[in-house]
Amino acid sequence: MKKVSLVLVAALLLSTGSIFANDSKKDAKANKTENLSQQITKILNSNSFDEKHNGYEAQVLFMLNSDQEIVVLSVDTDQEDLEGFIKSRLNYQEVDLNNFEEGKKYTVSVRIAS
Repeated sequence: MKKVSLVLVAALLLSTGSIFANDSKKDAKANKTENLSQQITKILNSNSFDEKHNGYEAQVLFMLNSDQEIVVLSVDTDQEDLEGFIKSRLNYQEVDLNNFEEGKKYTVSVRIAS
């Protein structure tokens, strides 16, 4: 009986150790990046583009300031109306992140789809 309980305690300790071995910081960081992407999608979601604008693409370089606001640094696209739209909608929009680095640069792809 003593050996059985000893084996059960050893198995419990090994399984507990493997649970804590997961890199929760990495998972949390991935979720926050996804959360930022989702917030940007919500900000840009309501627009007046129609089907003739379908397929427009842009690369947006931005950073977050100390107030957790998006500061658009550049919009790489051939369509001026898309560039103006992105700058006007994203610039100084506040996002909600638990852990963020002020001044860290991010790049996001934007594509107009109907």
